[in-house]
Amino acid sequence: MNTTTLFEEVLASALKLTPKDRLQLVEQINASLESENEPVTAHEEQPEEHWGKSLNRLMDEIGTIEMKSPEIEDPVEWVKAQRRKRVKQLQPYREEE
Repeated sequence: MNTTTLFEEVLASALKLTPKDRLQLVEQINASLESENEPVTAHEEQPEEHWGKSLNRLMDEIGTIEMKSPEIEDPVEWVKAQRRKRVKQLQPYREEE
């Protein structure tokens, strides 16, 4: 028996009740819904941690990393230095062509 059929049967039965009994049925159903959906108490509710805090915690867990050329503080100059190193590394392969 699927839910739609069950629902229709229950509804048909409920509509046969007296108005007083229907009201009592509605109150009991409402009370059961309220007990199922009780609000979460303050100690159970934990807001999602801000992404920045979780990133900082992750960085603390990872620890320090070894930097290539830590003496270069300017990011643009650091990239240029890395490119120059890479060109020097690849120079022997270019000369073979």
